[in-house]
Amino acid sequence: MIAPLALSLGLSGCAGKLSILDPAGPAAQSTATLWWVMLSGASAILALVLALVAFAFLKPGWGQDIPPKRWLVWGGLAFPGVVLTALLVFALATGERLLAHPGAPGLVRVEARPYQWRWEFRYPGREGATETVLHVPANQPIDVAVIGTDVIHAFWVPRLGGKIDAIPGHVNVIRLQADRPGTYGGVCAEFCGTGHAEMSFSVIAHPPESFEAALDQALAAAPAPSLSQEPAP
Repeated sequence: MIAPLALSLGLSGCAGKLSILDPAGPAAQSTATLWWVMLSGASAILALVLALVAFAFLKPGWGQDIPPKRWLVWGGLAFPGVVLTALLVFALATGERLLAHPGAPGLVRVEARPYQWRWEFRYPGREGATETVLHVPANQPIDVAVIGTDVIHAFWVPRLGGKIDAIPGHVNVIRLQADRPGTYGGVCAEFCGTGHAEMSFSVIAHPPESFEAALDQALAAAPAPSLSQEPAP
């Protein structure tokens, strides 16, 4: 009775708008799968170690006929080596699928520009920008070009994908996709100064048929950026 209650309480902390374990897109789903696989591998190693410790206490003298070198080679090198190699291969294969490869159908590209301490989002072929809210169509791949400005920041929408750094003088691209309309939380994941904790934003995924109208309305309502806010050429 206690164990299921503790498990349910623990898993309740894995929900929320910034939870990587509540994915809402293919990239985030791959990240969550990788997390569960790595947790399973770590649990397998922990279970084996605890089992050996239990045997040592419950059956004193157990394993004395096995040479120490064999314990070190098979238990200390071979077993963790096989498990960690498998996890590494799986992680590399999963990470490859998260890259923004060209040629995705229906691809939309937006720009994310971080400043101390706010986010500005610009859209292809559109004048103006939105602040703290990124508007995207649901169920379509989105390439976010994260353009570095003043200091190092990091763009992260946990329920939609991984994070990527915003480095001054560089443009890094990450591909996201929201499987369904909704609002998803985003944060700056790199300490960037005294206002870092407040540097959050939202991603609103609109139904594809209403995305253009929603974006027009958001851009019309957005205040014009001041000259001091314009990115340097």
